[in-house]
Amino acid sequence: MSRPKLSAKPRQAQGRDAKKLRREGILPAVVYGKTRESEAIQLDAHEFELLRRRVGRNALLDLQLDGGRPQPVMLHGIQEHPVTRRTLHVDLLAVNMTEERTVDVPLVMTGTSEAVERLGGVLLHLRDSVQVRALPDDLPPNLELDITPLETFEVVLHASDLVMPAGVTLVTDGHEAIARVQPPRIEEAPEPTAEEEAEEGAEAPEGEAATEAGEGAEASVGEAREGSGEDS
Repeated sequence: MSRPKLSAKPRQAQGRDAKKLRREGILPAVVYGKTRESEAIQLDAHEFELLRRRVGRNALLDLQLDGGRPQPVMLHGIQEHPVTRRTLHVDLLAVNMTEERTVDVPLVMTGTSEAVERLGGVLLHLRDSVQVRALPDDLPPNLELDITPLETFEVVLHASDLVMPAGVTLVTDGHEAIARVQPPRIEEAPEPTAEEEAEEGAEAPEGEAATEAGEGAEASVGEAREGSGEDS
């Protein structure tokens, strides 16, 4: 099986000298494994960035060190600058092609959910990845999850709903929930504040007082009319 190739050279610069390498377009790295000692190496930074854009997590590469025989390795760790996201250091793991490995594989959602499209729900990714076990050549870059069965808010998709490629075994518990749809939020009318409640309570006595004043005025007018009638 053809694998992407990555050229490297032995590295002498260590510690602070690594900064100088980066300024020269050289990326510090290290390669190690069960059957080999850790070795400091250096990569062409531009070549590595181009390669990184083409391969995914758990990518299997052929490392050619100083023009020697290619050796299968995996991208085991990438250190990045916290602001610029520029690659600062790479860990490469030498692998035994006949030994299974357990790794995290990212999930990719496919399909259309009726609960999202028709009912206005929000798709929740309960897990971004799952663990699988396989030989290095069989490890998938990602796993697809079809969200079409999410037709209502009650449906939940679990790890067991993932379709495993040939030679790949799911390690994550199959009962683990990985996706569902949340109902849309219903905006409720804001509750009145204490000041608003106080203002509403103060309006009632004023209205009653006005009514009582009006009734008193009407009574006075009636009494005046009755008095004038008696005089006549």
